[in-house]
Amino acid sequence: MNRANHFNQISVYSNAVESPVTLLDDGDYLMSYSLGTPPFPVYGIVDTASDIIWVQCQLCETCYNDTSPMFDPSYSKTYKNLPCSSTTCKSVQGTSCSSDERKICEHTVNYKDGSHSQGDLIVETVTLGSYNDPFVHFPRTVIGCIRNTNVSFDSIGIVGLGGGPVSLVSQLSSSIGKKFSYCLAPISDRSSKLKFGDAAMVSGDGTVSTRIVFKDWKKFYYLTLEAFSVGNNRIEFRSSSSRSSGKGNIIIDSGTTFTVLPDDVYSKLESAVADVVKLERVEDPLKQFSLCFKSTYDKVDVPVITAHFSGADVKLNALNTFIVASHRVVCLAFLSSQSGPIFGNLAQQNFLVGYDLQRKIVSFKPTDCTKQ
Repeated sequence: MNRANHFNQISVYSNAVESPVTLLDDGDYLMSYSLGTPPFPVYGIVDTASDIIWVQCQLCETCYNDTSPMFDPSYSKTYKNLPCSSTTCKSVQGTSCSSDERKICEHTVNYKDGSHSQGDLIVETVTLGSYNDPFVHFPRTVIGCIRNTNVSFDSIGIVGLGGGPVSLVSQLSSSIGKKFSYCLAPISDRSSKLKFGDAAMVSGDGTVSTRIVFKDWKKFYYLTLEAFSVGNNRIEFRSSSSRSSGKGNIIIDSGTTFTVLPDDVYSKLESAVADVVKLERVEDPLKQFSLCFKSTYDKVDVPVITAHFSGADVKLNALNTFIVASHRVVCLAFLSSQSGPIFGNLAQQNFLVGYDLQRKIVSFKPTDCTKQ
């Protein structure tokens, strides 16, 4: 389903590409890269549940984060509009043809919360770092140039790493071997790396792997979560919701902070944790979490919660499962919802997480990501 492979022809010596990733205060992870010729530095939220690269462009009618310079396509020698008659335009969900004589490909994304982003699909050169060269240029990469949005970005855009045909990973697949990895550092003053190609291999002691399940459009990476365990208490991941049954029952998402579980599964997990944590229960001052304790984070004594994926047991410690809600209040950082299960980025911190889309596996390796 990758119709964009032919866009990028680069040297075989560039099969080890990387980009710095930093943590924002709101829990999003930001990737830096460059667009256009000459290269213009931009930033985007690393999002494995999005299948397009979005960037807020100059002359945007309604955009956010006006303090950062926006990409201006008119200054780039390699910028081109994507015709609505092109195969790529027709292969992407949410596209339409402009009503003027230009007949360019327009794109709209509507989110579940009612927000939206609208813009043009353009073709541009993306520049990333490399092990072997200072920079590697990927010409004719399809980008969404935002002209109108009511989404409040803490960055200039989004870097979609999902499975759709115009995600960054899909478009670079012929050059990076359909592999990428990231290591999410838990503190904002330390950057880590998003790696592509040969540099993204995850192996060695402690590595566990589970199968990716692709569904309609191949946009999301579904994993099969069988159960959680808290000590000797095993909570089966079964729910009255059909979305939580069978293979491919949870989405792994670097663009969502907290892990989201069906109501009945969350209730059992919360009870299991509450039974073993010997701390005073208090209300959440943020009014977001339902299980909170009076404690400082450095002294919190909580159990390891193991996520039992098919073929892979991932042990989550306090860093992955609890959050400081306020001074002397820590909360279980899972949310309850029937909108669909998500394995969020907090649970992935201090793991080297590798995606091998050729083999259809995700691997986890416990790692100090501040040293990557």
